[in-house]
Amino acid sequence: MTIQQLNYAITISEVGSINKASEILYVSQPSLTGSIRELEKEIGFDIFRRSGRGVTLTPEGADFLLHARQVNNQFRDLQDYLGKSKNRKKKFSVSTQHYSFAVKAFVELVKEYDMSRYEFAIMETQTKNVISDVANMKSEIGILYMSEFNRSALTKLLKNAGLSFYPLINCKAYVYLWSGHPLAKKKTIRFEDLADYPCLSFEQGDTASFYYAEEILSTEEYIRTIKANDRATMLNLMVGLNGYTLCSGIICEELNGRDYLAIPFESDSVESNSVMEIGYIIKNNTILSRIGELYIEKIKSYLGIEDRADKNRKKK
Repeated sequence: MTIQQLNYAITISEVGSINKASEILYVSQPSLTGSIRELEKEIGFDIFRRSGRGVTLTPEGADFLLHARQVNNQFRDLQDYLGKSKNRKKKFSVSTQHYSFAVKAFVELVKEYDMSRYEFAIMETQTKNVISDVANMKSEIGILYMSEFNRSALTKLLKNAGLSFYPLINCKAYVYLWSGHPLAKKKTIRFEDLADYPCLSFEQGDTASFYYAEEILSTEEYIRTIKANDRATMLNLMVGLNGYTLCSGIICEELNGRDYLAIPFESDSVESNSVMEIGYIIKNNTILSRIGELYIEKIKSYLGIEDRADKNRKKK
C-alpha cells in the first residue's frame, strides 16, 4: 500500500469515475485500474462497485477511505513541515447549513489571503453532509445548529463520527419572508397568521429525518410546505409564492439584499425547541489551523460575539 494508491482511491471516490480520475491524475485508465485492483487485493476487499455509470463506494470502501484521507492529509502536513511541497496550494474548506453569515465570514476570510497560494471551498449542503464532510476531513469546520428537540440525536451522531460541537450563539425563532409579503408589516407573527402561506424548508435527501431539519420548530404541522435545495431558490419562492421559513433571524443584507425581513415569531406557549444554538463542529482531538481560527473569529465578529477572555481584559 502506497500514498499514491491512497491518493488514487480518494480522487476516484470524489469524482465517481475512473476515467475522470485518470484525466485529473494524468494517469492512464488501465494503469489507474490496475493500481486500485492491487490495493484491493492487498487489503482484502473491494473499495468500489463498478458499473456502466461509474463507481460507487462499498460499505468497507467508505470506511477505508475515511482512514485513507486522514493518512493522506497527515502525509501532506509532513511534507509541508519538511518543506517538500512549496508549490502545492494549502487548502481550507467549510461545510455549512444554509447560513448567509457563514458565507459572509468566509468572504471576509478569503480577502485576507493570497488566493494564488491557497485553495478555498465552502459548501452549503444538507445537515448529514455537513457532519460527514468534517468526519471525512473534506472540510475542517462544519456549521450547524442544535435545539432541545434535535440535540440528543445530533450529539449521538457527532459522537459516533468522532466530532465535537462548539456553541457560538443562541437565537430565538424568526419568520423570514420578503418585504412585499402580506405579513411584512406585523411586529410579531403567530402560527395562525401563517396558515395561508407555504412553509419553505431545505431538502435533506432520501434519508431525511426531523433531526436533520435546518429550520426551527420543524415538528409542527404545516398545511402547505415546499422544499428547496439552495438559498437562491428559497428566496425566489418567498417572492413568487409568498412563502416563508422559520430561522435564526441572522440575515446578511449584503448577500441576500434588502428585500427580505426577519420578524419575531410569537408562540402561543413556551416551545421547548424554539431556541437555536448555532455552533461549529470539528474533529475530536484536533487543533484548528490558523485559517480555521481566523474563520471562527470572522463569524464571531459578524455575530457580535466576544470571547470571555476579551471581556475579562476589558473589565480590567
